[in-house]
Amino acid sequence: MATDRRHRRYLLTLVGLFLLIWGALAIDPFNRHDWLLENLLVVGLAAALLLGHKHYLPSRSAATLIFLYLCIHQLGAHYTYANVPYNDWWQALTGEGLNEQLGWERNQFDRLAHFSYGLLLAYPMREVLVRMGLRPGFWSLVLPIDIVLSTSAIYELIEWAGAEVLDGGLGRTFLATQNDRWDPQKDIALAAGGALIAMILTGIVSRTRRRHGDSAG
Repeated sequence: MATDRRHRRYLLTLVGLFLLIWGALAIDPFNRHDWLLENLLVVGLAAALLLGHKHYLPSRSAATLIFLYLCIHQLGAHYTYANVPYNDWWQALTGEGLNEQLGWERNQFDRLAHFSYGLLLAYPMREVLVRMGLRPGFWSLVLPIDIVLSTSAIYELIEWAGAEVLDGGLGRTFLATQNDRWDPQKDIALAAGGALIAMILTGIVSRTRRRHGDSAG
């Protein structure tokens, strides 16, 4: 019972921290209309977690990963993904621009966000599947990658449809391709790559724990 209370207290702490960060980044965003569009994702995820909380409470690991992803997303929503000034921050810290050091010609924050989607959310997706009855094993590691791939593709279609419906300036801001015609394919590939890394690490950790359990037995 005490463990359950500590767990819920940890989850509430993460919620409180996120609300503070969300509130700070909601102040004077770069583009209010784009900020509102980007926050539809947050509203949808929050609604899903609230509606399903009686059946699924994320573990500490899963909750922390979700928290980290949402913080990255909120940073992109505040500045718009194509204008997050990470290069200026790095230059202020080191005296040199990160883009110049790595030879990048575009703002890469959106790439980080898509990679983080797979890397940080594949494990929570797996946890949900296992709680729903999927047996831990091969398919519990493969299916989250499939889900990341499919949802990433759906999101790219939503972005494309949104850009068509919205007026030119807001549509381009929401789409954030930065004149890269292969932007959707690269985003999907990065999300899948992040999910693959997450599931490889999960598989290694699970196998190590099983071996230690067998040794202890």
